[in-house]
Amino acid sequence: MTRYLHTMIRVTDPDATIAFFDLLGLQEIRRTTSEKGRFTLIFLAAPGQEGVAEVELTHNWDAEDYAGGRNFGHLAFRVDDIYATCRRLAEAGVTINRPPRDGHMAFVKTPDGISIELLQDGALPPAEPWASMPNTGTW
Repeated sequence: MTRYLHTMIRVTDPDATIAFFDLLGLQEIRRTTSEKGRFTLIFLAAPGQEGVAEVELTHNWDAEDYAGGRNFGHLAFRVDDIYATCRRLAEAGVTINRPPRDGHMAFVKTPDGISIELLQDGALPPAEPWASMPNTGTW
C-alpha cells in the first residue's frame, strides 16, 4: 500500500509563507529544527488533514538561489515495504537516487525529473544491497 504524505517546498521567509498558507486555511502542525543541518522543517495542514495531506516548508538557514524549480522539493509517499518498492522500481529501470540504506527513506525521480521521497511505514533494519549502495545523481 502507498499513502500520499506531503509536498515539500523550500522557502526563504518562513513567517511570510506561513501567513500566506494561513490565508488558505492551513495551520502549522509541527516543526523540526536541525542546528547541525542548519535547516527548519515546518509542516502545515488544513484542519482534519493532519497526517493525510500536508505541506512541508523547508527553510535552509544559509542563503541559496533556488533557480530552475529548486524551491519545489518532492512528493512523499509512505510504503509498506521500502525494499520491495525500490526493488520493483529498479527492476523497471528506475534509478534509485538515494537508496534506503537506513531502511527508512529513499528518493527516486519521475521521468520528468520530479523527486519522489519514499518513507517506510514503521521500521526495517538496514539490509543489502541497499545498505552499501551509493547515491546516484541528485534528488
